[in-house]
Amino acid sequence: MTDRWSVWWRGLPPRVRRATLATTAITLLAAGVLVPRTLSEDHHPEPEHTPSPWPANVTAWRYLGPAGLPEPPGTHPTTGRFRFAVDVDSGTPVTLQVTGAAFTGLTAHALPEAFTVHPGTTRRVTVEITVSDCSGLPLNADLPFLDVTLRNARAIQHHSFIFGRAYSRDLFRLLRDACATTSGPQPGRPSGSAGSQNAD
Repeated sequence: MTDRWSVWWRGLPPRVRRATLATTAITLLAAGVLVPRTLSEDHHPEPEHTPSPWPANVTAWRYLGPAGLPEPPGTHPTTGRFRFAVDVDSGTPVTLQVTGAAFTGLTAHALPEAFTVHPGTTRRVTVEITVSDCSGLPLNADLPFLDVTLRNARAIQHHSFIFGRAYSRDLFRLLRDACATTSGPQPGRPSGSAGSQNAD
């Protein structure tokens, strides 16, 4: 069989033999380049990109109680401190800043002013609330909230976190003490369950 192919090959014109060798070499070279690349792509697929969750969807606040020493009897404090626990469930770190405290006439800020909570962790934070104007403040309303700006790798959001009876009781104790000589109690708002609402 080998002799027959040798005779056939020697019988081809030189031009045909050169063309056949060139075509064979190009075919083998292309196969050597393309096959490994195809196998490599099959074994190493590109990972799918998963965006970070919205910061408000993974952040939760819990009220822990008042902070600081009680004021001396007979005084009318205008500033109170309140302790919270802030959780971030997943995603990327969330940076938070308290921007308001439910009602006109109140100012609020966290200590420190801005803070970051990493996913899977809880951070305790103190919020300082000051009564700057008693006119129009309700002194027995339910479900006060904090306005908070949240920022992570995906977005910046403005959100309101609503708290239940314990925070309501402690906050309105401050309001009653600060405004006792300037305004009387006003009708309260309807009560409900604690939760959060988006302020966007």
